[in-house]
Amino acid sequence: MTGSITEQQHELLTSWLGIYAVIQDHSWPLQDTTVLQVAGHDGRHYIVKASTTSHHIRREIAAHARGLSGLEGRVPTLRHAAPEAGILVTTYLPGKLVAGTDAETDPATYREAGAILAALHQSAGTSRGYVRALTVKTGFLIDTAQGLLPGETQSRLRDTLASVDLGPVELVTTHGDYQHRNWLQDAGHIKVIDFGRAEVRPWVHDLVRLSHQQFLSQPALRTAFHEGLGKMIVTEQDRQLWTLENLNQSVGTVVWAHQVGDASFEQQGVEMVERVLRGFPPCG
Repeated sequence: MTGSITEQQHELLTSWLGIYAVIQDHSWPLQDTTVLQVAGHDGRHYIVKASTTSHHIRREIAAHARGLSGLEGRVPTLRHAAPEAGILVTTYLPGKLVAGTDAETDPATYREAGAILAALHQSAGTSRGYVRALTVKTGFLIDTAQGLLPGETQSRLRDTLASVDLGPVELVTTHGDYQHRNWLQDAGHIKVIDFGRAEVRPWVHDLVRLSHQQFLSQPALRTAFHEGLGKMIVTEQDRQLWTLENLNQSVGTVVWAHQVGDASFEQQGVEMVERVLRGFPPCG
């Protein structure tokens, strides 16, 4: 048992897995979720995620409840969950994180990741309130960023936000943090982990992070990714959503990073904001 697992969570784990052993702690700094690789009584390895405060636990449980069909072996499978106790157990996927390896700059990685994302993006219906709700949230973030961004920048952000069309949009199951930090490479295949930010959103949401990172200086990776995804941003509605999602994620990065004291990540957010205001083009 670990001190970051409550007694209630420990009792649930024991009821599900029997006497378990912690193999490795995969928890990230600055996060309020404990992530453990454990061995159950059956000898199999599992991933345990637990928190008494994070909403990411419920998001991940909900993502699995909606279904991730066609992705068996490429994404974790939910084995046990107790949202009221803030804990879940999934299968353990073997592999090495793509981040920091040669696979991070290999077009084949991005082609396969794009294909996996295409399978993940399962239709979740049409929403008439999504854009309006995200617009309100983004406006709040812009206000919260007072003092973190120049006043002129905040004014330009508000003007850009006001230009977004508030019409109905098609939603899909999105990952929420689709990038090399959440990809594994195993025996030449890519797998995807960490669905703690999963939610139903427009499909362009999952392209924002990559577009501000690897795709900026390596267009071959962008091309390979879209070959796998089989989709590009071509409609006016997609472009409107692209602008809104970029506004939300860029300002959100600045605010969140400042709150947790991550100066480097905060600067990344500032640079994202600057690109968006320069008319950051769609990545596809």
